[in-house]
Amino acid sequence: MASWKFEGLDEYLRQLERLSSNSEETIGHAIYEGAGVVAKACAAAIESLPVSNQYNSGVITSVQKAGLKEGFGISHAQTDGDYRHVKLGFDGYNKQKTKKYPNGQPNSVIARSINSGTSFRKKNPFIDRATRASKKSCESTMQKVIENEIEKIMK
Repeated sequence: MASWKFEGLDEYLRQLERLSSNSEETIGHAIYEGAGVVAKACAAAIESLPVSNQYNSGVITSVQKAGLKEGFGISHAQTDGDYRHVKLGFDGYNKQKTKKYPNGQPNSVIARSINSGTSFRKKNPFIDRATRASKKSCESTMQKVIENEIEKIMK
């Protein structure tokens, strides 16, 4: 019976096993780095929103804009079946008190009303533009992170 001996194959298999055992951590790190790129673009879009001192003028007030900046963030990583993801969004309330919202307006409602428009506010899809503009940069950042992690593991 013939037998073959491959030198170096055992080392290659060990490296692949190390790569496999660290894959969840590597993927999570890459996702957070990519989300950070998109978050920076969204933060810049929030900063560029026009402001008016008049409430219900069709644009946001400086208090609403400050609430959006403060309430914007990245969620914890979540796993849905085979998918890992994070969400970018708005949390909390701003300091703009109204009759309907005596404790302050929800930042997510303000962001949605700006992005989609309302009967008194013109549509300004600032989040949509920011995510589209940062997509390629996000993907390349995630790719670089994964490649760097693979290089570390495969050494």
